[in-house]
Amino acid sequence: MSRNGLTRQVTINDVARTAGVSRAAVSKVIRDASGVSASMRERVLAAIEELGYRPSLAARALRGSSYRIGLEIPHLDARFMSLIADGAKGALVGTPYELVLAVADGPEYSAIEALVDGLVDGIIAVAPLVDGDWLETLASRLPIVMLGRHDSPENYDTVVGEDDVGARAVMSHLLSLGHRRIAHVTESEAVTAPGIGTPHAVRLQTYLDCMLEAGHQELVSVVRRSPGTYGWRASTARLLAGSEPPTAVFAGHDDIAFDVLAAVADSEHAPDKVAVVGYDNTPLAAHPLISLSSVDQSGLEMGAQAAAMLLERIAGRTEPRHHVVTPTLQVRASSRPADLMDASRPNARARERTAKTG
Repeated sequence: MSRNGLTRQVTINDVARTAGVSRAAVSKVIRDASGVSASMRERVLAAIEELGYRPSLAARALRGSSYRIGLEIPHLDARFMSLIADGAKGALVGTPYELVLAVADGPEYSAIEALVDGLVDGIIAVAPLVDGDWLETLASRLPIVMLGRHDSPENYDTVVGEDDVGARAVMSHLLSLGHRRIAHVTESEAVTAPGIGTPHAVRLQTYLDCMLEAGHQELVSVVRRSPGTYGWRASTARLLAGSEPPTAVFAGHDDIAFDVLAAVADSEHAPDKVAVVGYDNTPLAAHPLISLSSVDQSGLEMGAQAAAMLLERIAGRTEPRHHVVTPTLQVRASSRPADLMDASRPNARARERTAKTG
């Protein structure tokens, strides 16, 4: 009893101490994971019963149902992640399940493991760099749906957008407007390395393919986020300060695009002199003062679909499912024809005056 008369909450450390085992061993017993001897399991279960450790939640977890679904996302302030979370939450309305959020601070492994240790019935995760074999092993014990992975797993489901289709729509749009000096501003090298199959790697490769097909390979310009930073404003400013700045920027996602627009506004170029296209079509893109052209891959649908598929997994489905979202380009005012932009540049106007007076 505490001094105020309330019973102190029993912790997992109390259970471990009473059973004479490690905290990790208690977690494994609660999750019914492998690697625990029969005698150790008996001691842990006896300690749980003796101490009354989280009786309702622990009992449900031991039966295989905690009525909690974990959602792991890599960034709390990423606007697209909010769409996914809202979609998943909406799909759980009317069910006994609640959503538990875990934000990855560094490698996604720890965030996913924290959800597992938190007694969830299944996990939705945005973790494109997590090892596939590690996921397969975890998914053999716990229902998992992964978003944004271009792979073909056996034990977990995937929800992914056709990133090559979306990126090609952006490039076709900008090229059709007469742009040649098109830059791609994207995530870090770790997320965009060739062949790893992440959404940003696919978008980057599609950008390179389109520039090559258009005969503009010598004008390829790729700007990546520096490791340990989250922002692209400074790197975009350096790009715009070059001797041959781009007339158009294909941003890897909307948060990048907003930084690009801010850098353009801060530069010597007027905002209407650089076309900018984003990806994800987050709500802010449609704001009339921003009017960002962006690829819509329906984040709400992706989150809702992932939650629905996870509920199917929890109910007993074992065969893998792969849901693919076909994106569409929403064209707004941020992407303009190259000839209008070139005509508005100071040096272009000077050349035009010279031609007229000559």
